[in-house]
Amino acid sequence: MKRPSRPEPARGLILLGAAASFLGFANPFVRLPLMVLVGPWALALLAAQAPSPRKAFTWGWLQGWLAASASLYWIALPVHDYGYLPWVLAVPCPMLMAAVLGLYPALFCLLLHLTRQAMRPLLWGLFAGLSWTALEALRGWLFSGFPWLTMAEALVPWPLAIQSLSVIGAYGLSGVLAACGTWLAGPGFKPRLATIFVLVALVGHGLWAMSRPIKTDGRFNAAMIQGNVDQSAKWDPESLAGVVKEYIALSRSVLATRPDVLIWPETALTFFVQEPSAETALVTDFASGLGVPLVAGAPGFERHGKDTTIFNRAYLIGAHGPAAFYDKEHLVPFGEYAPFGQDIPILSAMLEGVGAFTPGTHTAPLVSGRLAMGVLICYEAIFPELAQARVEAGANVLVNISNDAWFGRSAAPRQHLELAVLRAVEQGRFLLRATNTGITALVDPRGRITSESALFQEAAVAVSDVGLISEKTIYHRLHGLIEGLSALAALALLIWAVLTNKRTRGA
Repeated sequence: MKRPSRPEPARGLILLGAAASFLGFANPFVRLPLMVLVGPWALALLAAQAPSPRKAFTWGWLQGWLAASASLYWIALPVHDYGYLPWVLAVPCPMLMAAVLGLYPALFCLLLHLTRQAMRPLLWGLFAGLSWTALEALRGWLFSGFPWLTMAEALVPWPLAIQSLSVIGAYGLSGVLAACGTWLAGPGFKPRLATIFVLVALVGHGLWAMSRPIKTDGRFNAAMIQGNVDQSAKWDPESLAGVVKEYIALSRSVLATRPDVLIWPETALTFFVQEPSAETALVTDFASGLGVPLVAGAPGFERHGKDTTIFNRAYLIGAHGPAAFYDKEHLVPFGEYAPFGQDIPILSAMLEGVGAFTPGTHTAPLVSGRLAMGVLICYEAIFPELAQARVEAGANVLVNISNDAWFGRSAAPRQHLELAVLRAVEQGRFLLRATNTGITALVDPRGRITSESALFQEAAVAVSDVGLISEKTIYHRLHGLIEGLSALAALALLIWAVLTNKRTRGA
């Protein structure tokens, strides 16, 4: 009689690695940041157990697919609520996105499988860290980039643990964590000792960095206004005046704190302030009588003969109207433009009220007196290179305006905020974040989140003694070099390992 086959040990590792990754990031249940180390640990064990490169790739993809599907569950919400897909079609959408993201852990598992015989455990872990850094950087660039759920993001609740971002950046810290996870999977005492040494070094550096005073070139006050405008109604022409009046009322409620700048969220104004209208007059009259500059998100346009291009814009509005503007350069696929054309009804329905936006080129900081505000609109805050460019252009403070109403009461707003925190620490800048429905907050250069608002509530968040900083971090000086050298070093080690394996088989 044939005995029933036992489940492959790989299945348990795949499920464990995926579940641990989900718990390591913001989620609706329980947050366990260090569980993120289990992801690369499981992938390393899968790589060692795989009987073939194909199996290693498949097992790695399954773990990555399950982990990303769980953490990105919220993608189904805007697709259903604003794309009008039934749940039976909306629910698979995060799974489709995760199918692409799963290719990166699949490649990681394959690379570890190809090199495990040629490398000693310590070198294997180092190779894992270099490869993970390169793969996260690749994910942030390929197919327009989507560096969401970077491993470093999991540690944001512990500011002490993320101070190395100012030296090696988020991709570099993710690589360090991947190396630690791989060492934990390797045989022998030395890899585990290396893990302890690295984690202690991260904590030690964190303690030192947190104890240092933040050097500033001056201080200012600010107020971020959270209007809590319903996404389905914000583009309704009948509601425009009411929305503007609500923002003005919330702004007036914090004038006693003497803000040096007021910040309204992305597309807080859903009309063209370039054109005369009753709503435009409301805003400009308020700003001129206030004596305080206003940064507000609104659509903008440029006409070229018969053609008109639309931009997702942040205006700096002063006493004499709009004084400067920033145009969003990295747009959200399906939310701000349709990659496959607007003639597809589902894609057209997902776009903002004015239709498809055009990537902007006006990206200089918005300057008002001492303030040089480097603007990041919406998910631009997830890209290290954009914050890098703002600081390189002279920004002494970062401003992130966003509208996360699309995602409801899910983990997405928290995940988005935590990615913005990475940018603040990498660049050593205070970051002011104003959102339509939350989470509005102030982030300091050490990654501490203060003055945080609740989701789906009107709020006027006033902050004082925000620092203006001109000093650049080590990471700012090494940005690009860390990721590039990691990729080259990983490639060199891979070639060496493959040649070593060939010589061993031929001997």
